[in-house]
Amino acid sequence: MAASRVWFITGASRGLGRAFAEAALADGDRVVAAARDVGPLEELVGEHPGRLVPLPMDVADRQAVFDGVERAVAAFGRLDIVVNNAGGMLYGMVEEATEEQIRAHMDVNFFGAVWVSQAVLPHLRAQGGGRLLQVTSMGSGGGMATVGFYGAGKAALDAFGEALAGEAEGFGVKVTNVQMGGYDTGLFTVGTTATEPLPQYRSLRTEMEAMWGDAVGPAPETAAPVVMRLAALPDPPRRLIVGSRSFDQVVEMGRAREDLYRSWEHLSRIAPG
Repeated sequence: MAASRVWFITGASRGLGRAFAEAALADGDRVVAAARDVGPLEELVGEHPGRLVPLPMDVADRQAVFDGVERAVAAFGRLDIVVNNAGGMLYGMVEEATEEQIRAHMDVNFFGAVWVSQAVLPHLRAQGGGRLLQVTSMGSGGGMATVGFYGAGKAALDAFGEALAGEAEGFGVKVTNVQMGGYDTGLFTVGTTATEPLPQYRSLRTEMEAMWGDAVGPAPETAAPVVMRLAALPDPPRRLIVGSRSFDQVVEMGRAREDLYRSWEHLSRIAPG
């Protein structure tokens, strides 16, 4: 029987983080589940005595993250798989967002993952390896009206994760950007901060809301088998799209971007750089 692995998952009280925690526990692993509110985890703790440790932690607080990681390591003696999943949505036009909203959003969606990565790397390096999964988005390759800051944070995390992969692999630490499709995680409800609408954007907002529609994505637990298999790969990819429809959409977006570049290639090639 394979040895029990130890997971450290942020944003673990709901959505994808909760689904990943449940899948790991079902596989016989142990989990440190970090979240600002760990109340929703009480029932899960009772179902898995001694194998699930809820950890109150705000990823936006760097010192709290470093302290939390030390408690996580102390709980089970090591960390094998770290999942940077905590995040939220800032919904609205770029012009509408306040400085406070923007900074708070990036503190969670980008800097929170940076703090966790910095805090866990010494432990992973010392034990000779581990996995670090950065939960980004299928849309992190470009921006879209009304969700520009969400895309910006995920794009930053994508670039950061790829750089970190190159820096950490020599220590046996494998980093993967897990580019999630649209799952029903509550991101657009309980996970959303909305801007104060400006009337100048009323028609565009209506257009974008119609495009988003009322359809909800698949349940988060349907993504968990992919993450479980990814975590077990001896040589995982640095990027992985999670979701069949999302895969097709990302490939199509890539083709459209290449077509755009090619259509203006004559202008690009005027410069020698």
